[in-house]
Amino acid sequence: MNQRLPPRHKFHAKPCEDDGQWFDSKKERHRYRELKALRAVGVVTFFLRQTRFDLPGKTVYRCDFTVFWRDGSVTFEDVKGVQTETYRLKKRQVEEAYPVEISEK
Repeated sequence: MNQRLPPRHKFHAKPCEDDGQWFDSKKERHRYRELKALRAVGVVTFFLRQTRFDLPGKTVYRCDFTVFWRDGSVTFEDVKGVQTETYRLKKRQVEEAYPVEISEK
């Protein structure tokens, strides 16, 4: 079977793969590996990738990681090299529409 590579990124991030999953950048893959290690030692209960938030106007925002910590807290993380105006706008809309705060890694 021929596997397609993801398209080139406009900010020159290098798409990469780990555990059969594609990541938009090496930085995002690195955070994935950190979260796996934290899960292995019990600091993180589990985490989700690409959590979807629906916004007005049929707009969708996807948060890179939703992390469930051992202490019961939940964090929402986006791995960013460049914070575009579109990202800042969507982040603000999500934080206004949902009871979440998104942190950048």
